[in-house]
Order: sequence, then structure tokens, then C-alpha cells
Amino acid sequence: MGPGIRPVIAERGQPHGSGLGIFRYVVERTIAWLHGFRRLRIRWERRDDIHEAFLGLATCLITYRHVQRLC
Repeated sequence: MGPGIRPVIAERGQPHGSGLGIFRYVVERTIAWLHGFRRLRIRWERRDDIHEAFLGLATCLITYRHVQRLC
């Protein structure tokens, strides 16, 4: 363990207060949205450019759906 990090387990429903992992939910939610597209759950594409194109398309569709919900 590092000199400034102590393992402290917070009680249920209480914030942990360490400041580590404050963006964890955002990352997990984004990955869950991307897994909503079956082709991205398991990478079947051998070529990186094709997989990246599907990621870009999924990102555009997710953004469009959220903007549509706001309007």
C-alpha cells in the first residue's frame, strides 16, 4: 500500500470520503450503454478501424437518443 492510502470501508449509504473513484459510476454507465449494442459486447472485428467505426456509430446513436429525450 502507498504511504497515503489506507483501506477504510464506509458504512452502507455513507460516502467513502477518500476522493478515489468519484467518477466510477459515469464510466460503468457508459460501458453499459455501449454493451447495449450487441456487436460491441464481444469484439468480433479483426480490424481496429472497423471496430472503432462501430464505437463511433454507437456513441453517435447514444448521444442522439439523449438529445432527442431533452427536446
